[in-house]
Amino acid sequence: MATCINCKKESNLISETLGICLECIRKDFKRVSKHIKEVHKKTRKDFGLPLEPPKDPNGIGCELCVNECKIAKGEKGYCGLRKNVDGKILGPTKNLASLSFYHDNLPTNCVANWVCPGGTGTGFPKFAFKDGPEYGYKNLAIFFIGCSFNCLFCQNWHYRDQINRPPSITVNKLLRAIDNRTSCICYFGGDPAPQLPFSIEFSKSAIEARKNSILRICWETNGSMHPKLLEKLMEMALISGGCVKFDLKAFDERLNLALCGITNKRTLENFALASRYIRKRKDPPVLIASTLLVPGYIDRKEVFDIAKFIAGLDQFIPYSLLGFAPNFYMPDLPRTSQRHAQDCKNEAEKVGLNNVNLGNIHLLGEDYTWS
Repeated sequence: MATCINCKKESNLISETLGICLECIRKDFKRVSKHIKEVHKKTRKDFGLPLEPPKDPNGIGCELCVNECKIAKGEKGYCGLRKNVDGKILGPTKNLASLSFYHDNLPTNCVANWVCPGGTGTGFPKFAFKDGPEYGYKNLAIFFIGCSFNCLFCQNWHYRDQINRPPSITVNKLLRAIDNRTSCICYFGGDPAPQLPFSIEFSKSAIEARKNSILRICWETNGSMHPKLLEKLMEMALISGGCVKFDLKAFDERLNLALCGITNKRTLENFALASRYIRKRKDPPVLIASTLLVPGYIDRKEVFDIAKFIAGLDQFIPYSLLGFAPNFYMPDLPRTSQRHAQDCKNEAEKVGLNNVNLGNIHLLGEDYTWS
């Protein structure tokens, strides 16, 4: 049970760390925005990360993501991966990355597993080895360290403990992880955005190495990358049978700032750009959206607005609503309830989306009352 510092309301659906309720974020954002910024600065200071995207007018610019950092000498970019050392940026490159990788047996718990070739066999025989779930095959899961957002509910926050390690994985080393049972590659994190040049270079090499066989290339991202890089991702996903999975955290920019510390304007613009590819290949779908149902913050209205935005672009874009488990700086919130999840699914279907899914249903908990 926490109290909103603005309106003094008490609720178990208010994060103690954030200290602001959903209603005040929506209706009184100007008043609470300073507090929200300080919360995010505190959570980043805990891990030695830059408190805000650096904007030194004499710094070296980076345009990989929405933050467009200008990094002064001796300072780091917002993602924590790149540092200006004597006027040169040191950190990941297109041939060297900070990441971990492992194999997952298919079908796996991918955000897209209910519509992707690995989970269903859709696209067989061009993009799938089997006309059904690809049992006996595996996914190469590539987890990128670093992120362009600062989500207080991050489900994979442990990467922050490794942020200061120098990049050590080369394209050639990672290529050795692909064998004849690897049918797909999925980039996630953290987020791939701060290291997209590497994932693009590696994808080119991987596709060339397996040019006579199936190898789907997929990204799971917050969508904050430079639009030109997004176009490269969409093209690679399109030709390989893979997909790009956008995690749409919120529709309301104020809520995205409160929960993630960064604007979602670029994300929504990029999603609209990516939606142009859906008609080029609907089966399997090349673009997929998902939203984590954070209790107290991502309510029916927010899901309705996200779904309306998606449907306005193309009603055939699959949309998955994901159950939330208490984590990171929001450990005091409850799990997403079954009723909350179903209500949100109903809202998404109201606007005409043809394929709405409930994911992580094993995480769904008991009902709670929204005030």
